[in-house]
This record gives sequence, C-alpha cells and structure tokens, in this order.
Amino acid sequence: MKALRDVDLAQFHARAADLDETTRRRARHVITENQRTLAAVAAMRQSDPIALGSLMNQSHASLRDDYEVSSDALDAMVESARAHPACYGARMTGAGFGGCAVALIERQAAEEFAAAVAAGYHRSTGRTPAVYVCRATNGAEAFDVGPR
Repeated sequence: MKALRDVDLAQFHARAADLDETTRRRARHVITENQRTLAAVAAMRQSDPIALGSLMNQSHASLRDDYEVSSDALDAMVESARAHPACYGARMTGAGFGGCAVALIERQAAEEFAAAVAAGYHRSTGRTPAVYVCRATNGAEAFDVGPR
C-alpha cells in the first residue's frame, strides 16, 4: 500500500500495535474519516439526514479525540447545535483550532435554530458567535457566460 487511504479498518487493527499512540490515533482518524465520507455519500444519495447527521457527529468526535484539531470553543458550538431538536448532526469544519462548525438541520427551523445556537454558545463561552443559515447547492460549476 502506498497511501494511508488504501488501508481498511481490519488492516489498521492488525498493525495498530506497531504504531506509537499519537500516530495510531491520527491514522485511525484518517481511515475512519474515509469510511465516513463514503457512507455520507450513500446517505445523501438516499436522502437520509439521520444517517448523515450521525456521521457528522462521529466525524467531530474523531477530529476532536483522534486528530486533536478541535477546541473548547468549537466543541461548545457543536454541543449547542446538537442540543437543538432540529439538529441531525454537527461537526467542526475547516482548519480547526477555533474555526467553524456546520450543522445539518430541519429546514423549517433554520432561523429559530440559529438564534438558539447563538444564545447557547454565548451562555457556554461568554462569546457572541456569527451564525449563518445556508443551504446546499451544486457547488462550483462551469457555465457559459456568453461571447467575450
């Protein structure tokens, strides 16, 4: 195998004892995150927000515990989001160490969710967050802008 992405969980467990603790946790995160990413694709194709939310929650735990790139502030934001009944799942996103979190929620609860999460985060940290309501789109696309 040339890359860690080629290692499956069974292979990892068979050799995990050969790794030091930090390397073992980092490798476990990469391997399980790859599996979660593939499972997330399947959940999105099946329109299964419960499964996708669970995968997001697992991802945050792995980023926090195995990869150690979360922070108290990010964990507080994720916990505040997860406490709301409209939330399927939440996780840190971006580079970590105090950046951003993303939550998958019921669309009709978006504005109330944003207000509740901001208030919960402020209660937990004393900080006022910026909370944005957005929706998924197709992402980057090529399109014809006409003659130049």
